[in-house]
Amino acid sequence: MSAGSSEARATTCLVAGGGPAGVVLGLLLARAGVDVTVMEKHADFLRDFRGDTVHASTLQLLDELGLGAKFAGIPHRLISTIRMEIQNGTVDLDLTRLPGAHQHIALVPQWDFLEMVAAAAEAEPTFRLLRSTEVVGVVRDGNRVVGVTYRDHADPAGLVREMRAELTVACDGRSSTVRSAMGLTPRSFGAPMDVWWFRLPRRPDDPSGLAGVMRAGHATIMIDRGDYYQIAYIIPKGSDTRLRAEGIESLRRALIGMVPWIADRAGQLTSFDDVKLLDVQLNRLRRWYADGVLFIGDAAHAMSPVGGVGINLAVADAVATARILAGPLRSRRVSTRRLARVQLRRWLPTVLLQSAQRLIHAKVIAAAVAEDRAGESIKAPRAVRLAGRAVALRRLVGYLVAIGPLPEHAPGYARRRG
Repeated sequence: MSAGSSEARATTCLVAGGGPAGVVLGLLLARAGVDVTVMEKHADFLRDFRGDTVHASTLQLLDELGLGAKFAGIPHRLISTIRMEIQNGTVDLDLTRLPGAHQHIALVPQWDFLEMVAAAAEAEPTFRLLRSTEVVGVVRDGNRVVGVTYRDHADPAGLVREMRAELTVACDGRSSTVRSAMGLTPRSFGAPMDVWWFRLPRRPDDPSGLAGVMRAGHATIMIDRGDYYQIAYIIPKGSDTRLRAEGIESLRRALIGMVPWIADRAGQLTSFDDVKLLDVQLNRLRRWYADGVLFIGDAAHAMSPVGGVGINLAVADAVATARILAGPLRSRRVSTRRLARVQLRRWLPTVLLQSAQRLIHAKVIAAAVAEDRAGESIKAPRAVRLAGRAVALRRLVGYLVAIGPLPEHAPGYARRRG
């Protein structure tokens, strides 16, 4: 028992982190009758510039869970076209030929998505969401993880307490506290870029959908959010401090050079206070589990923002976890062999998507952010030229982005009518 705590609390499954993987896993396990506790270190889900894409396979999952109508009631934007100009080549992805009920990607504030799923989970008697509760370490019994230590930020005393669990699932992101407490370091594949995120107004007659421009020395992605664009401006890895020192006018000039029609509002970007940095990582744990603990989502495999597939992949991890482990958790006998089955199920789609991202990093983005080649006319990569001509290849890319390899479906016990 931790110093300062009067008693050790207990749950069957302790989920560290209330992101998409954590709340979806909590909902599914609660619908299986498993006693599940999700710890979220923030008081709410209101964080800006988090991944806001909900892809077609996740929309199908929401339908299966009976949440499709609720999601439809949340303000969101549907994207059915993606246009990328890459080194004088163009690739247009049309998602309207996707199989299933959703031929699009939805853009929705992540806090709305998380609150919707959390509300559905809280309707289940075995679910508990502890907000303002930060996991700070793990509890061991020999070599087995038997729970976590945590701090309740609403507690004036700030005491560290302990919660025991049959299984701890780390859904606490790319800087996972649970992973650090276990002394695990993922294999890094590197990335040639970081990303600046900011917003500019969108006019009704502006282009719709998602569009990107990548040229030698510069790259940007324009994400249509209805009345504004969420803009991802790609910079060379580790160059944030140096480029900020050049001043906001330098960013405005570069943006207008790539997207001339944004010039009439680029002046509204007045300070780097409005520009947030995303430190791009691409990594993967060799082994996603140990006795009593499992890692999924970014805690197991941090994804590049290329394709915006991170949320989709994390949610799919959660669905597979619930389907494989719900029975053992109900009987309170979760073996490492069962945990290995989760990794086995999700390993191939993770490796495929990360391999595709690594290829795009090397063949497309590295050239786009090579500052010593700024202004050069560089021939589009062969794969880009081929995709520009081959309809079947464009449809395959659209499928991999919007649905992904090995999509997961809700277990029968979790399904509800909408």
